[in-house]
This record gives sequence, structure tokens and C-alpha cells, in this order.
Amino acid sequence: MTDTQARAETRTSKRQLPGVTSKSVATVVAAFTAWQRTIAARRATKDLTPDQLKDIGYPESPAPKFIVKVGLMTDLMSMR
Repeated sequence: MTDTQARAETRTSKRQLPGVTSKSVATVVAAFTAWQRTIAARRATKDLTPDQLKDIGYPESPAPKFIVKVGLMTDLMSMR
């Protein structure tokens, strides 16, 4: 028996434009550099007091805050 199925061949170019590759690499390098700066800033401000943070321009501590709304404890105790 002969094979009667039609095969569609798609050929992609193995060559890329030189600008596309360099832009991709530049984007990755820029993202990595920004990530490194963010981590360095967090480490530098981690141990500072609130007064020191105000002196350098941070209005409040970058640490997350736990806020308990009014009545939450009452609601939780009533669910017990």
C-alpha cells in the first residue's frame, strides 16, 4: 500500500537577525541587574531603625505589617 497522506513541511529559518539576539541578551542582563539592586537595597535597609530610614528617604519600614481589623478576634472566638 502506498501512503496517501499529504505532508505539509514548514521550514523555519535557522538564522536570526543579529539585533534580535543582542536585544534579548540585553533584556536578560538588565532584568538580572535590576534584581541584584533590589536585593542589595533590601539587605542594606533591613537593619536600619525607623529614624535612619526617614533620614535616607524611606517613609516607613519596608517590612510587612500584620493588621488586625476591629472585631476579628470576636468573630474568630465566636466560630470556636
